[in-house]
Amino acid sequence: MIVINRIAGALGAEISGVDLSQNPGDAVIAEIRQALLDHLVIFFRDQDITPAQHMAFARRFSEPEEYPMLRGLDEFPEIVAVVKLPHERINFGGIWHADTTYTPAPPLGAILVARELPPYGGDTIFANQYMAYDTLSDGMKKMLSGLRAVNSSAKADANKTREDRLPEGGKEEAKKELTGIHPVVRTHPETGRKILYVNFGHTVRFENMTDEESAPLLNYLFAHQVRPEFTCRFQWRPGSVVFWDNRCVQHNPVNDYHGFKRVLHRISLRGTEPC
Repeated sequence: MIVINRIAGALGAEISGVDLSQNPGDAVIAEIRQALLDHLVIFFRDQDITPAQHMAFARRFSEPEEYPMLRGLDEFPEIVAVVKLPHERINFGGIWHADTTYTPAPPLGAILVARELPPYGGDTIFANQYMAYDTLSDGMKKMLSGLRAVNSSAKADANKTREDRLPEGGKEEAKKELTGIHPVVRTHPETGRKILYVNFGHTVRFENMTDEESAPLLNYLFAHQVRPEFTCRFQWRPGSVVFWDNRCVQHNPVNDYHGFKRVLHRISLRGTEPC
């Protein structure tokens, strides 16, 4: 019922033939879910959806959940405005990361809707973490198989990207350090495939090791998992909607539109504890 066009070799597909404002039927939702599992991140063009319709679409896949760092919209607290204003130099989330891996059960995925875009720039790059794991050597896979990683909400690089939003929209949780400890190699609960599950934005060290002891291997993994051949790049347009699988995808919004405003609305979908 839907039309699927891949946009890159590693991941990513554009979906057409569906109007997200019209509450798609169960068969269409099933096809979209399968497309997400097959392509890891899916893109919809020329959609005109309200926040209520955004919420209704998200609920077809999992329960929307509030972001622990920032307050959401007044009517829809699960919808967070991802904003960069013309005078600001740092963009929200502008580093490679998977969302909120510092929680016990990070989101299944996220659905992002374009609301206001700069005249150029502001693309988002996505990276396939199945490929990141599959291309490691057998020796590296064996070494990583028993390790767990500590993920922190207070890592400096991620904290810096939130600075402009916290004074007006920060929650009490933003003042505390939230920590999640997860397997370095997790198994996707739906596909059964293995995933390299550390990220530059939030992973600080291996469990039972110091930051300094962990850094050489983590730095190697951070560079490896975002190699160009593992990525795709999406150019936003008015009406664009993006849905990515946060379990096996990392993303990085490009900060190349200084002097312009950019506003996206994001819903995070409740996930399960990684294993």
